[in-house]
Amino acid sequence: MTKKRIAILGSTGSIGTQALDVIAAFPQRYAASLLLAGSNVERLLDQIERFRPEAAGLASPPDGLRAPSGVRFFAGGDALLWACEQDCYDMALVSVVGVRGLRAVCRLLKRHIPVLLANKEALVAGGDLVMGLARKTGTPLLPVDSEHSAIFQCLQDKGNTPARKLVLTASGGPFRGWSREALASVAPEQALRHPNWSMGRKITIDSASMMNKALEVIEAAHLFSMPPERIEVLVHRESIVHSAVEFEDGAVLAQLGLPDMRLPIAYAMSYPDRLPLPGPRLDLAAAGQLHFERPDEDAFPAVKLGHEALRLGGTAPAALNGANEQCVELFLSRRIPFPAIPLLTERAMRAVGGASLTLESALEADRRARAFVLERARELYP
Repeated sequence: MTKKRIAILGSTGSIGTQALDVIAAFPQRYAASLLLAGSNVERLLDQIERFRPEAAGLASPPDGLRAPSGVRFFAGGDALLWACEQDCYDMALVSVVGVRGLRAVCRLLKRHIPVLLANKEALVAGGDLVMGLARKTGTPLLPVDSEHSAIFQCLQDKGNTPARKLVLTASGGPFRGWSREALASVAPEQALRHPNWSMGRKITIDSASMMNKALEVIEAAHLFSMPPERIEVLVHRESIVHSAVEFEDGAVLAQLGLPDMRLPIAYAMSYPDRLPLPGPRLDLAAAGQLHFERPDEDAFPAVKLGHEALRLGGTAPAALNGANEQCVELFLSRRIPFPAIPLLTERAMRAVGGASLTLESALEADRRARAFVLERARELYP
């Protein structure tokens, strides 16, 4: 069996480390041939020692860093784009955080490199652009987010039957059931305590504010060519049903599993096959009752912003994404309160979004939305 060579762009983060777990479990099938990290030099060096990639990169190197021996190495702010130009891999897992993933995904698709997508921002900020490139080049774009992987799995072998509705599930984060008034005093430490999933800081805050569902609605609309009015969000606190698809005849197919990101990562790596993953299995009897409810949009107004961004079109989703990223940074540094995240994000989206979508206009909308948030935050929360 010829090994598939995989680039892990974001190898030291939560998704990257779990992807390497999958590679380590199937050494005859996969090789981590390129590893790229942001600033976690110690973890990257450990990964290089363990997986022996052909190439590796570090975007924010410390002073005095010596390049590791036996590996083609690049350090500096252009490391991500450098990684996208290398020729030592057959597919790329894009798990970097932020809108910088958009340019990387576009470059990989232009090179006909299959993309395993764990970067929400690429599709949120540049959905039509990214999907157009994937179609034009005939290059696979496989979702890694648990919700979109679930929908993708449910849509396999559907024949000529179109999906009628997509159902995205949400854990509700650490504040499910909280009132809008109670959320005003939330501290970053509280928001980072997700009840079900182990994730990076940014996506954990997005889950707490439920902004992640707004972003996932936009992703789903593009990935599955689904009108936004046919995409529903339900809170499912057990995180057992990862999402579902309703068909024209009323049948609903759902993908269930334990909250373990290695499953969607492995499915994207091995598609259309499945790997015999080690680890615990879902015991439905032990899981017991499963609960579903509609999100409280009064306490969590971010949920509806994905539909609104799609309605506005153009660069509105890019502005939404950039504003939210900036708001998360401000909240984590205690410069704005938790409810300001959806408030400032919506205002920025409406003020900045609207131009026709190109790669450059998406990045410009992202820049302007961030600047808008910083200015308004200084005015409202001096």
